[in-house]
Amino acid sequence: MEMQWKIGNVLIDNPFVLAPMAGVTDLPFRRLCKEQGAGLICMEMVSAKAISFHNKNTEALMEIDAGEHPVSMQIFGSEPELMAEVAKSIEERPFDILDINMGCPVPKVVNNGEGSALLRDPDLIVSIVKSVFSAISKPLTVKVRIGFENVPVDIVEIAKRVEDAGAAAIAVHGRTRQQYYSGTADWDAIRRVKEAVTIPVIGNGDVDSPKKAEEMMRQTGCDAVMIGRAVRGNPWIFREMNHYFKTGELLPRPSIQEVREMILRHAKAQIEIKGEYTGIREMRKHVAWYTAGMRHSSGLRRESNTISSLEELEKLLERLG
Repeated sequence: MEMQWKIGNVLIDNPFVLAPMAGVTDLPFRRLCKEQGAGLICMEMVSAKAISFHNKNTEALMEIDAGEHPVSMQIFGSEPELMAEVAKSIEERPFDILDINMGCPVPKVVNNGEGSALLRDPDLIVSIVKSVFSAISKPLTVKVRIGFENVPVDIVEIAKRVEDAGAAAIAVHGRTRQQYYSGTADWDAIRRVKEAVTIPVIGNGDVDSPKKAEEMMRQTGCDAVMIGRAVRGNPWIFREMNHYFKTGELLPRPSIQEVREMILRHAKAQIEIKGEYTGIREMRKHVAWYTAGMRHSSGLRRESNTISSLEELEKLLERLG
């Protein structure tokens, strides 16, 4: 199959997209996913308000590495003028695509009327997309869920209006807000969106293997698949997807040695960027993800919650396998 595709004028080498995940897709982890063959890299979501206040922590979230391209920066907010202003103010930064989050289910985001809460108000969605689209020249995309609590959401209608308002692509997570990440994603909703619009559709939900990616593309006709939870502790999924789509062959899972090396590289990159104190503490959850399902992994996970130096992590990893 033809692997290359485009969002606006941005050429993307393969249809495997790293989902934007708060607290996960930071710079060190994105680099590893890129190296393993992710076609498009999405950054953690950033609050448009926080950017407008020149928040110091936000600055760090927006850092981009020259080797990451193509890369998509995701902002969230609910005020069309503010978001347009912020988009314009950051457009000089080296991201390739700007994405607007309309899917985040987290209460503190939803309670502000942002993220997936926007699905309750299609007119506001259109107004945000139009404002931001006219403020910048880089391609603009939108990420949505397919429903919100008990409000009837016509996701196909929203997708068509988003396309008309200027979006260059739409990512559809086949879950409603109240589902969070549970239950099964509704791939049929993704298919209906794909049939209704002409811009690329990125399918999101339950893809955790090359075969699942193939199945989603076949069932929905989507142009690309976005991988979220299945990539935590598993950047190799991109290598496996690319290999399978090119050769039809499933690669073996990484060896214990490879896992150990990847964790250490990840940890060293975290420390280099964030210092040992923060870097190692942020690695704790990653260590749990990398080692999930391995022998002794529950003991390791418990102990990884207390590591506070690279040396302690190295000692812990010697016991892997």
